[in-house]
Amino acid sequence: MSIHFDAKARTLTLNTAHTTYQMQIAEPGHLLHLYYGSRAEGCLDYLYLPHDCGFSPNPYERHTERGWSLDTLPQEYSGSNGGDYRLPSLALSTDSGVVGAELRYVSHTIEEGKYALSSLPTAWDRGGEAQTLTVTLRDEAAGLTVELLYGVYEEQDVITRAVRLINSGSQTIRLERAASACLDLPFGRWDMLHFHGRHTLERQSERRELMVGTQGIGSRRGTSSHQHNPFLILCEHDATEDHGDCCGAMLVYSGSFAMEVERDQMDSVRLVAGIADEGFSWQLLPGALFETPELLLSFTDSGLTALSQRFQRFLRRNICRGPWAERPRPVLLNSWEAAYFDIDAERIRSIARGAADLGVDLLVMDDGWFGERCDDHRALGDWTVNPQKFPAGLGAVIDEIRDMGLSFGLWVEPEMVSEDSALYRAHPDWALRVPGRAPTLGRDQLVLDLSRAEVEDFVYETVASLLRAYPIAYIKWDMNRSLSDVASRALPPERQGETAHRYLLGLYRVMDRLTREFPEVLFEGCSGGGGRFDAGILAYFPQIWCSDNTDPIARLSIQEGTSFAYPYSAIAAHVSASPNHQTGRQTPLGTRGFVAATGAFGYELDPGRLTETERDEIRAQIAAWREREPLLRAGEHYRLSAPEEPYCAWQFVAADQSETLFTLVMRRVESNPRPLHLRLKGLDAEACYEIVQQETAGCALAVPDMSGTVLPGSALLRGGVTLPPLYGDYPGIRLLLRKQ
Repeated sequence: MSIHFDAKARTLTLNTAHTTYQMQIAEPGHLLHLYYGSRAEGCLDYLYLPHDCGFSPNPYERHTERGWSLDTLPQEYSGSNGGDYRLPSLALSTDSGVVGAELRYVSHTIEEGKYALSSLPTAWDRGGEAQTLTVTLRDEAAGLTVELLYGVYEEQDVITRAVRLINSGSQTIRLERAASACLDLPFGRWDMLHFHGRHTLERQSERRELMVGTQGIGSRRGTSSHQHNPFLILCEHDATEDHGDCCGAMLVYSGSFAMEVERDQMDSVRLVAGIADEGFSWQLLPGALFETPELLLSFTDSGLTALSQRFQRFLRRNICRGPWAERPRPVLLNSWEAAYFDIDAERIRSIARGAADLGVDLLVMDDGWFGERCDDHRALGDWTVNPQKFPAGLGAVIDEIRDMGLSFGLWVEPEMVSEDSALYRAHPDWALRVPGRAPTLGRDQLVLDLSRAEVEDFVYETVASLLRAYPIAYIKWDMNRSLSDVASRALPPERQGETAHRYLLGLYRVMDRLTREFPEVLFEGCSGGGGRFDAGILAYFPQIWCSDNTDPIARLSIQEGTSFAYPYSAIAAHVSASPNHQTGRQTPLGTRGFVAATGAFGYELDPGRLTETERDEIRAQIAAWREREPLLRAGEHYRLSAPEEPYCAWQFVAADQSETLFTLVMRRVESNPRPLHLRLKGLDAEACYEIVQQETAGCALAVPDMSGTVLPGSALLRGGVTLPPLYGDYPGIRLLLRKQ
């Protein structure tokens, strides 16, 4: 049993293979959090000595115990307006004047299998590998029942958390904050590692020691955003890739979020994560239920790499689902950087012929194929094929492309509407818009109000009708603006604070319906690249366009930051033209291939502009990627370099340690360089490994070939490997090693 109740100590303990999570039911019913960390035995309440901390009040029933305060003890799910002045998990009010939340234990249940939420995506249980703990709390004054949900994945070392809020009283409850989880870490010196950025520069890692006070990350944009990813790590101050305590937290949510961390007066650290408060409120009517997004937690004492690998495995195995979750992905070529809006039947046929000649599997037609779409000012919402561009119809073109040996994919942006469109002229009330105010436009478009059932049905039918009408193998689902003017014509004024969350609920329902009806279609998420790169999207779409920035040197930090939590099988990465369309940088084709061929691999260029030498090189890239795809999709990933190094290096190791692929790309080349010395990771120390293949890219000087060299695993792990200097414009080297 991974969940255990000790009636004498009144503790609930959640054990995974390497961690322990423990809470205690204290008198008169407060639920205290005792511990989350490496595996430990017994009751850990001895850690919390009575301490009278000035201006930290005491519950009424324990008012004579000055050393017992909710303001200093670790809480499992913090209330508000009740003497704990730290970050609250729950805030509410009622018509009778109840303000804040005071929660007391009622009961708990332990069940086999994993809980599910009725309205939101969650991790799933593959064959009875999880257990569920439900702890029921109650606020009597408000008439609110709170169910704390815990999913325990013992072998994966992951604990999931979510909350159900049920109005079991007779008055309306107004939720003003409803966090998914609270986690108190009372001891230790902690850093926060998070992943920030902007459009075309997503998930840049930043690490800083926690200050006394509150800091955090989040999004007010209606999406998880390019600016902050809904994932952070709390790690020991001296933790590295290979050692130290690290705790990761990830929201399975794609909308506005907040992850706040407070280091309080006693140096205790509290994390509260969930839907962002700003713009959020929810009227919970008698008998109604509200569910919070799920939070994934994992802890390790073995450093950042071990934590990343746990999240990567868990997302690949227990978040992604459907036939494509573990299926080899097709090599695709997308038309966007080849043609932009200048797309028609002849142009796409020409691109397809070039793609087929290269050995590509899938041709994707991006924006510009529908309605009066000739630029980004018009026609979103009018999802009918443009007859001038496709006089014989789209079906005829798809048939020709399939006859070339290619599958066909299509770009859509169904959550959006242009003012200049037939859809908007017919249904102006379907767009999010504040009454009486001119709307804010992003990319000259508005956002459809997916909180409305008729709009939800329209978006679903838009995509479903295309998939029913044509043999489409892939859909790229884009979303090219942040939400603003968030107001729904279908909700009364007092419920406008529900609009943004209801939008997400509608979106998830659409995605669920489509992926169930069309399980063989490969869906790729996109929001201007990585603006909605999160576990909520991955629960429906197994891969996401990592960034609109296809520059390989910029992609090094983008993909590396993404790898702290997300598997490379979910990271869509393409080789694009040089000079790059976003940065103007020129990089060798081989280097572009090294960087892109770590994730869901493809191309973003016009094959007609390639030289024959480039075509041959691309054919070789595709052949190599297909051979190594199982290793890249399911192998263990290791980061081998620090951001300040002049190079970026990484490694994939097969689960059985039979082979490894090592890649290094120079960020900058120096005169009189230091030796390139690195230790490999994840290998079998008792075995020997042969370098069976060496590839170089962009090297101005010849590099000695190490192919055929056999080295002990222990030497590679402890002594490492020294590489010759690499000169040229962004050169790189890649080594494939196999166990002897």
